[in-house]
Amino acid sequence: MPKITNLHDVFVEQLKDLYNAETQLIKALPKMAKAAHSQELAHGFEEHLEQTKGHASRLEKIFKKLDEKPTGKKCKAMEGLIAEGAEAIEENAAPAAKDVLLIAAAQRVEHYEIAGYGSVRTFAKLLGENEAAELLNQTLQEEAETDKKLTSVAETVNAEAEKGEEEEEEEETLSSSRR
Repeated sequence: MPKITNLHDVFVEQLKDLYNAETQLIKALPKMAKAAHSQELAHGFEEHLEQTKGHASRLEKIFKKLDEKPTGKKCKAMEGLIAEGAEAIEENAAPAAKDVLLIAAAQRVEHYEIAGYGSVRTFAKLLGENEAAELLNQTLQEEAETDKKLTSVAETVNAEAEKGEEEEEEEETLSSSRR
């Protein structure tokens, strides 16, 4: 592993970390979408999967311009965050409660990504890598928007989970008998 001696080295190392994080997330998001009970949440995960593929593509453009390879770094933080998401998927929980767990795990991921992209965007600006800074800023804005969408979905899902499984079952029975 080469020695990190300056901001450029830090920038490349952090980009590699984010690239690995995005590739891990590309594998995890379909599982989260499948586990979601709320259609809105499942759709949100599917939509973010497509965005995440775009984030990885943007990082690849930056690596190409820097004449660097995007591989060689394992993002242990994302690995841990995804493991927490997997725990939420496996949890024996009522549908709305499971959705709350999935949202909490997803927001942890978004906040991690927001922190990472904010840092590398700043590094890019300081290094005069204006094109990279713009691409990173685009991703940063999309990550923040995803976090806001998750908060919006959480407002509905949290209220459903607050009612609990018994009330959900009663409502399902009532709506079935009305049909």
